[in-house]
Amino acid sequence: MGCGAASLIMAPMVQAAQVVELTQVPCQFLESEGGVNRGYASRSIKDCEVINDKTSRQRLAEAKPLVLRPGKYVFHVANKNVPYELGFWLRGATVAARITLPSVSGGGIMPGGARDYEIDLKPGEYVYSCPLNNTPDYKLVVK
Repeated sequence: MGCGAASLIMAPMVQAAQVVELTQVPCQFLESEGGVNRGYASRSIKDCEVINDKTSRQRLAEAKPLVLRPGKYVFHVANKNVPYELGFWLRGATVAARITLPSVSGGGIMPGGARDYEIDLKPGEYVYSCPLNNTPDYKLVVK
């Protein structure tokens, strides 16, 4: 380069992660059931096991899948009025999809608290739930 010439270095643009807010109440995710708080009471996972054995089939039939585009996401999961530690597990909807699609999981969501789970979603069908709150497996479609 000669004197007075400037060089421009182009840095690749980094895609900012989109945030998906999810709120857990006893035995359910609010947003996954159209924002309807069913008012379940739970002191332990056993309470939710009984409740969801009786109600999850109907609730899932009424729930609309969460539909997202491929890309980077942060799932911000909050514990609202559940008196014990919660977690989050997002994974492929089938055994084969669990091998090929990304997943994220973890616990540590204490009463009144929240935690972020980062993931780069690829096209496919997923489910998400909380094994510690024994929620149903809610559908997530990435296309």
